[in-house]
Amino acid sequence: MADTVEIKTRIEAALPGATAEVEDTVGDSNHFRAVVTAPQFEGLSRIQQHKLINEIFEGELGGSIHALSIKTQVPDKESAPEAART
Repeated sequence: MADTVEIKTRIEAALPGATAEVEDTVGDSNHFRAVVTAPQFEGLSRIQQHKLINEIFEGELGGSIHALSIKTQVPDKESAPEAART
């Protein structure tokens, strides 16, 4: 069984520079919601963005992770640190 910390850690490790907020939606450690902000999503369709996340958990979705609801977004360039914008 997965937990929110494990899912968050795996997403952030697979997508350097990403931040993930993960919630166990029903408290059973296998239904999760993740909001992922990652620079890798720039220029990708929503489907391509979600595919990047789904690939991290390939073979687990529908099994040990019964459900994973995903919201993806690109970091706001206005609020990014100056060094990250150059």
